[in-house]
Amino acid sequence: MPGQEADDVFRLLADETRLDVLRTVARQQRDRRQTGVAGLSFSELYDRVDVDDTSKLSYHLGELTGTFLRKREDGYVFTHAGERLVRFVLAENYRAPPDFGTIDTEGTCLFCGESALRATYRDRYFTVVCGACDRPAFSYRVRPAQVRSRDPEDLIDAVVREQVGDLFKLRQGVCPECAGRLDTAVVDAETHPVPDEMPIDFATVSECTECLQCLGLPLTHAAAYHPASVAFHWVHGVDVLSSGPWAFHRHVADGRWRAERVDADEYRVEFRRDDASLRLFLDDAASVTRTERVRYSGGRDGQS
Repeated sequence: MPGQEADDVFRLLADETRLDVLRTVARQQRDRRQTGVAGLSFSELYDRVDVDDTSKLSYHLGELTGTFLRKREDGYVFTHAGERLVRFVLAENYRAPPDFGTIDTEGTCLFCGESALRATYRDRYFTVVCGACDRPAFSYRVRPAQVRSRDPEDLIDAVVREQVGDLFKLRQGVCPECAGRLDTAVVDAETHPVPDEMPIDFATVSECTECLQCLGLPLTHAAAYHPASVAFHWVHGVDVLSSGPWAFHRHVADGRWRAERVDADEYRVEFRRDDASLRLFLDDAASVTRTERVRYSGGRDGQS
């Protein structure tokens, strides 16, 4: 309800009967194959929820209604908060993820140049570290249900797919956690901390104005997901959308991906493959303002 504080909202959940009510409405959605609109009447809930008498159920429904449930003619249905909360509870994402050990994966360490990378669970994150220097190559959130439902190799693919989807939201200024507005800026590594203190010149930092989520990527990697880059790399045999960002480090290390400042508030990222390159020009909010295709011939640049 409007004006409720967080402690009041979460206090409503300190009762197993209320959680059982929410689980029951979720199961009804599944059984009817409906999304967000499957209602259960009072009598249907009374038949399915473990509660002593109708007065107790009425009390618990009164507590839940307005915050986690809405009452309609066809019964009780979820509010946005109820929908989000019950999925979290059913997936048991409040538990710690199972230990998935270490998973070998292909990529390059930006710190030492070695390619012996491995994925592991570190400090609450799915983290790719270098087997040689133990420095981080990449880290991203991982959910307990995400780990439980997959074998190690499939887990890497699942993290990559989720991260790619999140990056498309980032490009549109949408927070992947709460859908609030993101503010993105390009930062210089000399004057601003960059993700995991990587040896890069420029990075993007995106901060949510609502939930305070903060996400960062090397500028080259962030620009790689622009449609012009995805198409350019696809033509040259590189599938950007199915590769983990740590796999891109080798392109930075060998100079095929470069980022530089070309003006006070303009940056250029260049992707080079074979005898061609794509140049993306970005403003200080990491938005691409224009692109150039360049083909190299005889050691000289020529715009295609």
